[in-house]
Formats: sequence, structure tokens, C-alpha cells
Amino acid sequence: MTSINGKRRRIGDDVVYFFIYLCAALSVVLLAGIIIYVFVRGIGQVNWQFLTSETSVLRGTVGIAGNLLNTLYIIIITMLIATPVGVGAAVYLNEYAKPGKLVSTIEFATETLAGIPSIIFGLFGMMFFGQTIGFGYSILTGSLTLTLMVLPLITRNTQEALKTVPDSYRHGAVGLGAGKWHTIRTILLPSAMPGIITGVILAIGRIVGESAALLFTAGSAGMLPKVASGYFSKIMQSGGTLTIKLYLAATSEGKFDQAFGIAVVLLVIVFLINILTKVLAKKFQANRSSF
Repeated sequence: MTSINGKRRRIGDDVVYFFIYLCAALSVVLLAGIIIYVFVRGIGQVNWQFLTSETSVLRGTVGIAGNLLNTLYIIIITMLIATPVGVGAAVYLNEYAKPGKLVSTIEFATETLAGIPSIIFGLFGMMFFGQTIGFGYSILTGSLTLTLMVLPLITRNTQEALKTVPDSYRHGAVGLGAGKWHTIRTILLPSAMPGIITGVILAIGRIVGESAALLFTAGSAGMLPKVASGYFSKIMQSGGTLTIKLYLAATSEGKFDQAFGIAVVLLVIVFLINILTKVLAKKFQANRSSF
């Protein structure tokens, strides 16, 4: 009887393993299929002129340089606001706040905020930042809206990273006479840095891929500044990112070749973001192991 049960268990395990590997293989095939299809359709569109010029009917050029610049502006402004606020909130919740209704309420609000559809963020950003405050359709309005979107991601990742730091680090620092903030700054944050970096770069990935919220807030203009001072005032002007340009090219403009070319650029950016995540995580993980 024991041998029969053991044989049935092995057969059941083999069936489960088969479906696990089948699902994994299917995921890889789907990803490879999407990447291959997009690259085949769009790689011929990508060249130096496409990356460094702007679309102009008069000059007969097709380019995404303005959209690349707008994407860079929105990433930098959003992360400059969201990173310190998100990391600071996580440090407070994990290291200072005592477990109770307040912490539970904040965590519930954070999780709920992470689940709100991006189109609702766009509507709120357009009405509050754009009209109530008066920023209008601008890169700043889009950046502030995306800040609300990525804050939960950074906060939750930082919290989980801080929870993985052993309590022995905290007890050891206290035993040596270190203060609370000194312990957080010199021991806990460096130890949790792989998780923090992962959250930050995942947030950047979401910013790069966002379109719905930015349609309501940042607009769709893709022009480059004509003078040097225009690069500073550009944040108060309308600016469409790569995803906005892709959406417009594939819908209202009907330029599918151009849309696939932008898709290739976005895939390369996402690929580089993932590589950067792994490299930085390994680097900080190595530094953590040296403590």
C-alpha cells in the first residue's frame, strides 16, 4: 500500500511539474513572440535621424527627439519628488510608527492608491494640478500626477526591503550607542538598498510606459526648444512622451510603421531598465554581505 501511494504521489508530482514547465515555456514563447514581431515591424524605422530629430512636414522629417526629451523630463521630475517622499514614508512606517490604527490606515490607503486605475489619476491631475492650481497642460502637471501613481510602489518596496534587514543590526547598533537616525542612515538604508533601488527602477518603468494619465495632464506636443533658455521653461509647457506619441501614431495619425519604431525604442528602454535593476541589486547585495 505504501509503494502504491508513493507511486501515485510521484505521478501527481510529475503532472504538476509538467504544467509548471509548460506555463513557464508558454510565458517565454509569448514574450519572444511579442519582441520578435515588434522588432521585425519597427526596426527599419529606427535610425539616427529618427532618434535625434522632430517630426516636421515642412522639412519632411520623422523623429521622436522631442518625445524622448519630454519622457526624460517627466522621469527626473517625478523621481525627484516621489523617491524622498516614498522612502521617508516607508522609514516612518517601519522604524518610527507604533503598530496601531494609524499605521493600518496608512498602509490600507497606500494599497488602495496602488490599485486605482491610471485614468482616474489623470482626471484628478487635470482638474487639481492643471485647473485648480493653474499649471495647465504641462510636463509639471504630468509629473505631479505620476508622483501620486508611483508613491505606493516606492513606499511598499522600501517597507519590504527594511523588513528584510535583520533585527540584530538594529540591536547591535543600539548596543554600540548609535542613535535611531544614525542607525537608519548608516546601517538600515544601505542594507535595504537593493529593494529600494528595485522599487525606484520599477517606478521608472511605470513612468515610461504610462499614457492614459499623461493624455489628460501633459498633453501631446513633441517639439524641441528653439533656444537654450527654452529647456528650463519647458516644464511648464505641454509635452508628449514616447507612449503618447506611439498612441497617436497608431490611432489618429494612422502611421503604424512609426508606431512600431517607437515601440522598439520603448522595448530597448525597458530592457535596459531591467538590466540596470539586476546590476544595481547585485552590487548593493554584495555590499550588504560585507557588513
